[in-house]
Formats: sequence, structure tokens, C-alpha cells
Amino acid sequence: MEPQVRQRLHALNAAFYRTFGLAYAQTRGRVQPGVARLLAQIPPAARVLDAGCGHGLVARHLAARGFHGAYVGLEASPVLLAQARQQAPRGVQACFAAGDLTASTWPAAAAGPFDVLLAFAVLHHVPGRAARRAVLQRLRQRAAGPTAWLAVSVWQFWRSPRLRARVQPWSQVGLQPAQVEPGDFLLDWRHGGRGLRYVHLYTPAELAADLAAAGWDVRTMFLADGEGGRLGLYAVARPMPPSDCV
Repeated sequence: MEPQVRQRLHALNAAFYRTFGLAYAQTRGRVQPGVARLLAQIPPAARVLDAGCGHGLVARHLAARGFHGAYVGLEASPVLLAQARQQAPRGVQACFAAGDLTASTWPAAAAGPFDVLLAFAVLHHVPGRAARRAVLQRLRQRAAGPTAWLAVSVWQFWRSPRLRARVQPWSQVGLQPAQVEPGDFLLDWRHGGRGLRYVHLYTPAELAADLAAAGWDVRTMFLADGEGGRLGLYAVARPMPPSDCV
């Protein structure tokens, strides 16, 4: 993907969450079943990095489970970040920092190392395969050794006829199909107004390949959430030894 196209799509999504951040949060009042399944495996004293933390649902869910470790949430949307801070759970070492996952440097709070790294429902909004792999590599650099683990989820909207109907032509944002990568889509939003978002539709093989290329050893993958329990694709991975990285 050409840099100018990637930047354009990145700006599109940033504008979406500035405009519809409150409406988005209103539709996300609880963690998804797949997320809850993985959060239940986090030790109560772990060091956790939540990349793309949104309005802080994960932190609040962990607190309700008795988590007392150190939690850092990174979020690029000022609207969602403000909500996360306002609703920060008490009794938890929670830090919510402004951070663009596609930037070459992240805030000092996210330096790590971390025992658990989370990237729920965020990777599919990063335009360009090279950029998505770079995000996964930065997460790998913050892993606290071979026992650390990463949990990722990506949207499988194509499995829903209702969501497939929201696919819009690239001409709505002044682009041609040849300018984007295979699996890239433009979806509309219909809650609190009409908006547009960039979404990449991952296949399981592609997600596994990107994780491996970034130095992660995939241990398990599964589907969960939404209609029929299959609108979210999850992967859990551990760091590869340095000599095994692709």
C-alpha cells in the first residue's frame, strides 16, 4: 500500500472515532465473550498492556475480577481515552496513555516489559499489512520473556449478511480498489449518524503468518462473539526465541 493511501485511511479512522467515539462506546457496554474467556486467564498480579484500549472496558472487567497488577492502556482516540480515564477502576494500578499504535515510538508508560499483551479489535483498523506487522513487532519487543503471551482479536464481519451489507465502494473516499490491499474494506456506521471506517478482513492463515513474521508463536486460534459465536477471530501467541523469528 502506498504511504499516502495508508495515511489517508489512517486519518479516516481517526476522524471516525473523533466524531463517533461516544456513540461507539454506547454500543460497547460489556466485553465480548472471547475477550472475557482470555481475561479470565490473566494472573491477578500480572503486568498488562492493552493496546487500543478504547473506553477502558478491559480494565474495568479485570478490576471486577480482583486484578491487582499493573495495567497500561494505550488509545489514540481522545474521545475514548477521556472516557477510559473518567471511568478508571479504583484499586487497580491503571494508566491510560495517548498512543498511536502505528507510530514508531510509544509512550514511556508502555515501555514494558509486560507479562500479558492485548490487542483486541484494533489490528483490523490498521491500514497496510506492513504497518500491522510493525504493530505486532512492537508488542513483541515489550514481552517479558518466553512466558509472556499475546492475545489478539480481529473482526470477521463477512460472516454476517447484515454486516456485509454495510460494505461501501472505495469511491466514497476518493480511492480505487487497486489502491488498497486484498481483504481491505470500507464499512459504514449507522448509530448516531453515518460514518465510514477502514477495516481489514483477516483470514486465519494471514493472521498466523503476520504473527509469525513479527516473532510470535501462535498457540491457539478460535472464533467467538456475535451472531453464531463467530464474528471474532482470536489468536493467542508466545514470543519466539530470537533465533526462530522469521
